[in-house]
Amino acid sequence: MRLSRYFLPVLKENPSEAQIVSHRLMLRAGMIKQAAAGIYSWLPLGFKVLRKLENIVHEEQIRAGHIPIQMPILQSADLWRESGRYDDYGQEMLRMQDRHGRDMLYTPTAEELVTDIFRGHVSSYKDLPLTLYQIQWKFRDEIRPRFGVMRGREFYMKDGYNFDLTKEDALHAYNRHLVSYLRTYERMGLQAIPMRADSGPIGGDDTHEFLVLADTGESGVFYDSAVTDIRLGERDIDYDDKAQCQAIMEEFTSLYARTDETHDEALFQQVPEERRRSARGIEVGQIFYFGTKYSEPMGATVQGPDGKQVPVHMGSHGIGVSRLIGAIIEASHDDKGIIWPEGVTPFHCGIVNLKQGDDEADAACDNIYKALAALGLEPLYDDRNERAGGKFATMDLIGLPWRITVGPRGLKNGVVELTSRRTGESEELSPEAAVTRIAEIYERSV
Repeated sequence: MRLSRYFLPVLKENPSEAQIVSHRLMLRAGMIKQAAAGIYSWLPLGFKVLRKLENIVHEEQIRAGHIPIQMPILQSADLWRESGRYDDYGQEMLRMQDRHGRDMLYTPTAEELVTDIFRGHVSSYKDLPLTLYQIQWKFRDEIRPRFGVMRGREFYMKDGYNFDLTKEDALHAYNRHLVSYLRTYERMGLQAIPMRADSGPIGGDDTHEFLVLADTGESGVFYDSAVTDIRLGERDIDYDDKAQCQAIMEEFTSLYARTDETHDEALFQQVPEERRRSARGIEVGQIFYFGTKYSEPMGATVQGPDGKQVPVHMGSHGIGVSRLIGAIIEASHDDKGIIWPEGVTPFHCGIVNLKQGDDEADAACDNIYKALAALGLEPLYDDRNERAGGKFATMDLIGLPWRITVGPRGLKNGVVELTSRRTGESEELSPEAAVTRIAEIYERSV
C-alpha cells in the first residue's frame, strides 16, 4: 500500500477523552473513531489489525479441532427464559421488542442459542465430542464505557462451546482450550497468564481468566513470579491426547496466580517471599466448565451407550478479539507510539522515501516495494511529498516493526537503512539485502 492512496487520519495531539495509552494511540494512529459512547468505527489500520488477530484465533481453534459457525447478533428472549438467565443477567443486557411485540436481546453471550442449535440436531453420544465456536460482535451496556476498546459496549469476540458426554470429557475440552489459548496469545507476541477466576453471570465451578500484566488493567492480580518464565513455545501438541493437555494445564496453573475475586492470602503466603507479586492485569480471555447448567433446563440430551437419555456436559470459552488490540498496545509501546509484534502488525515493513521526486530514490523505493510484495509481504510505502521528520513520526506512531529508509546519500554508496522499531537500532544494507532480511524475520515469526 502507498500511503498517498491510503486512509490514515493520524492526529498530532493527544485526544482529551483518552485516559489510557491504548485508547490515546489508537485514536492518534487513525485506527478507530468513536461513533457513540463505547462504540467505535474501525478505520483501515485498526480493521487490518482486527482481521490479523481474528485469523490467528481461527487458525488455532481449527488446529484444536473446533468447528466455526456464525450465530445472529439478535436473540429471542424466550431461550434465556428457558435457562433462567433472562431476569438475572442485569442491565448490561440490551433488551428490545420487534414490531410484533416479541422480546429480543442484543447478544452479550450465546450459551442459550448454541444449546438450542445442539438440541435440534444432535441426539446420540456417537456425535460427541463437539465444539462449536464463532467470532461475532457482542454488546454489553456498560454503565461507564471507557478506555476505548478495552471497556467498550460493542466488542468483537470469539466464543466457543463444547458438548461432551461426561465430566471427564468436558474437562479435557477445558484443558484443550487452555492450551490452544496459550498458543494463540504467544503467536500474538503476548504473555497471557491463566489465573483462577470468578465465573460471574456465566456460572460454573471451573474457570480461568487469561490476563496480560499492565498498569492500566482493570483486575488486581496476585501471582508467583515463576509463572512468567513458562512458555509453550514450539511444542508439538496432540489435542486428542488427554494426558498431554492435562500436563500442560497443570504446568501453567499449578503455581499461584489468581485475580482479586478469588485471591487466598493464606495460600499466597506459601509462595516464597521473593517470588510474590501483586499487579494489575487486562483480561483477554476466559474459559469455563459449567456441566449441565444449560443442558438440563433446556433439554439438551443425548442417548448414551446404555440407551438412556443424559444431559450433555458443557463449557464456554471466550477471547476478546477487539479487546486484544488494546492489550497489545498497553504491553508494547513507547513515548513515540505503538510497537507491533511481528505476528500482528498491520504492515510488515514501512518504506520511507527521504526525497520524493528524486528519480533514483523513487526507483529504489519502487523496487523494494515490488520485491517485498513478490515475497508475499505487505509494505507500507510513505510516498508523500512530506518532510522526513513527519514521515518518521508517522511510522513511529503507527508502530510497524521494521522500517527501510531510502535516500540519495545512501544510494550513492549502494545502501539503505534498516531500522528496528522496538530497539531503535539501524544498519546499512544493500536494498536487496534489506529485502532478504525482512523476509527472513517474518519466516522465523510464522
